[in-house]
Amino acid sequence: MKLRLHQFLSKTGHFTSKREVKEAIWSGEVTVNGSVVKDIAFQFNARKKGVTYRGAPLRLPSVERTFLLNKPRGVVCSRLNSQEAALGKRSVFEVFRPHLTATEFERLVSVGRLDEDTTGLLLVTTNGDLVHRIASPDQKVSKQYRVTTDAPLNPEDGARMAEGIDIELEVNGQVEVYRTLPAEWAVEATNVALVTVTEGKKRQVRRMFASLGHEVLALERLAIGGLKMSAFNLEEGAFVDLSETDVEALVSHASADKRP
Repeated sequence: MKLRLHQFLSKTGHFTSKREVKEAIWSGEVTVNGSVVKDIAFQFNARKKGVTYRGAPLRLPSVERTFLLNKPRGVVCSRLNSQEAALGKRSVFEVFRPHLTATEFERLVSVGRLDEDTTGLLLVTTNGDLVHRIASPDQKVSKQYRVTTDAPLNPEDGARMAEGIDIELEVNGQVEVYRTLPAEWAVEATNVALVTVTEGKKRQVRRMFASLGHEVLALERLAIGGLKMSAFNLEEGAFVDLSETDVEALVSHASADKRP
């Protein structure tokens, strides 16, 4: 959406009056996309073109909302269709409805998904750019899980995780064998492991353990990039509104993870 230059400057909060905004433009101290603009009615897309005042960049205050939810078992990470609603399914999005405007609620999406029985860290946001930067397979952002299995784990399981494991995936209606990327592994108890992956195929962690001959009894996501569930002290079903600092730290860590 395009804004007039004087509207953009007023929304930044940098100026104390409309008069000050106009004088800044007329004096040639404002640039748009590197060029001085002296027309207060000049229109541009603030998402695509940078603005400076006396050489310093100006930005609009963030209007995006990003939440960290401690997802409980038994809720789905999607909007419910009529069939799901008739079956009594519950959606994670309903947690946020009382706290958002109708427009914000409709824009909410989850950053990746956890299946119905998986618990733990889930990001929910209105920021489409954040979704791409964290959930896109190309980004290879790390995700850590606590996995509880039906039988004791052994060192060979960890060795196979580190090499990559063949799992079966359904692609366009056809079952195909897929070799996972190497995963990090640490044993927390006899039948509990901490596993870190850098991809997010459907039900991937459960399929990896199934290939090792283990049934997953409980699966909890502990971290995405540098964002850790343990830092927030949230009960299941509770959420926190993340600050821009939290989000930027997450994105920065994700970018670092991506570097070879």
